Amino acid sequence: MDKHLQIVGLRIGRETLGIPISLVREIVRVPEVTPVPNAPPYIEGVINLRGRIIAVMDLGKRFGEPAVERSSKSRIVVVELEERFVGLLVSSASEVLKIAPSEIEAPQNVFPDEDMNYVTGVGKLNGRLIILLDLSRIFQRAELQRLKVVAELAGTSLEAGASGLR
Repeated sequence: MDKHLQIVGLRIGRETLGIPISLVREIVRVPEVTPVPNAPPYIEGVINLRGRIIAVMDLGKRFGEPAVERSSKSRIVVVELEERFVGLLVSSASEVLKIAPSEIEAPQNVFPDEDMNYVTGVGKLNGRLIILLDLSRIFQRAELQRLKVVAELAGTSLEAGASGLR
């Protein structure tokens, strides 16, 4: 029996990407994002999600594409990588998709360029192509640490600002 791969479908513009459901903690509407000075250009800022400060990355910008155009369908997909939470700003997030292993094309057959090492395959589902991503390859360890520092610094400054209002 084929064990289907369960992924969460994300859209950036017209592209459909897929990430393993096991990494997704939640999907939320885009709240107000607080910009962080001197953050990398693909970092939109931080959000406060039930008391936890989370850095938000524009996934389109991270791939060198135009910024995600915000609309009522835009979402932040909160993922957990190496015990750190990161928010991914996407055009939309769909339901859980199930793809049979026989419907996944190996990445080297599609993308011979080593710069695309974060693609684990291309899935075919109902006539659509879904680019499967390995988030741990997109976020190098140093980058994850930097996102953590951005969130911590923003959290400290937000707490200081709140205590100054009392």
